[in-house]
Amino acid sequence: MTRQPPAWLDPLLGRLGTARAEDFTRLTTPERGGRESAVLVLLGEQPGAGADVLLLQRAATLRNHAGQPAFPGGAADPEDADASATALREANEEVGLDPASVTVLAELPKLWIPVSDFVVTPVLAWWHAPHPVRPCEPAEVAHVARLPVSELVDPENRMRVRHPSGWIGPAFSVRGMLVWGFTAGVLNTLLEMGGWARPWPRSRVVELPPTGAAPAPSAGTDAVDESPVR
Repeated sequence: MTRQPPAWLDPLLGRLGTARAEDFTRLTTPERGGRESAVLVLLGEQPGAGADVLLLQRAATLRNHAGQPAFPGGAADPEDADASATALREANEEVGLDPASVTVLAELPKLWIPVSDFVVTPVLAWWHAPHPVRPCEPAEVAHVARLPVSELVDPENRMRVRHPSGWIGPAFSVRGMLVWGFTAGVLNTLLEMGGWARPWPRSRVVELPPTGAAPAPSAGTDAVDESPVR
């Protein structure tokens, strides 16, 4: 497959040229402090299925974010040259992704997760040479999936979720995975920027089961009330 990203990515790449953190979150990213980290937003394409995005599901036994779908990624190491290097290294460690199969397209604005004090840089990339991936550390990653964009934007698969703390944010229910929190917020914004989003019933709210931990009010969060997203 060519390293040149397909034409359907052009609207998104053009919009990202003027993207700000405020497009993704209502929280102000601090100028100093916070633990630097990165996640890989890896877009690919499959015959008959169209565009997709790679997500993993964290193991249910983890102390933090147990069982939650997420982009591959994690904290920066001192030897990482930049956010892209962090995201690619973490994806290799978590799911066996070959960094040579990926073309990095853009580093998105840094987003702050106050609960963990992570400052996260989402790295958008094109998977020009897709290959099989798998959980490399079953104790940390339970499942890996390529979720079709067509299913993510299907109104039947869209909703908002309410955490027991009162936090409300966008969510996707696709192929047995409930994607919410930071990951869903970033996806929600990118789908809008790319012009792929479809109208969906924002009055549909699903209650999340208690987990004993407060969520990270980061990308895509709404005010804690019953009003629809504006």
